[in-house]
Amino acid sequence: MSSEPPPPPPQPPTHQASVGLLDTPRARERSPSPLRGNVVPSPLPTRRTRTFSATVRASQGPVYKGVCKCFCRSKGHGFITPADGGPDIFLHISDVEGEYVPVEGDEVTYKMCSIPPKNEKLQAVEVVITHLAPGTKHETWSGHVISS
Repeated sequence: MSSEPPPPPPQPPTHQASVGLLDTPRARERSPSPLRGNVVPSPLPTRRTRTFSATVRASQGPVYKGVCKCFCRSKGHGFITPADGGPDIFLHISDVEGEYVPVEGDEVTYKMCSIPPKNEKLQAVEVVITHLAPGTKHETWSGHVISS
């Protein structure tokens, strides 16, 4: 048997540098993520996410006429009021054809496609502005502003 006292228990470090508080922050390597910045991906079928069969069905359908009720470029969507009446039709930015951003009052032609998963509502696809609303400023997708 040894008469040596047991070693003292380890003490927590008291100097900030010894616990890493003064270390410079290291750049954290992150993989690119399509969801970064967005909490939940949009469930709306854009031109890129629409199935081929839904695109074919929509392109074979009739052409409708309507008036742009509203469109928000920053949000990427808006609504069309059908010329023959009925509920407003959803419009996604990826389905707008041509060089101009739609604004309220623009006359448009479009085809319709159902919105999954329930397929109860409709959205406008292949939207073409036929007449620019008079007296309004129109913006091209590249950012040029034109008065009509």
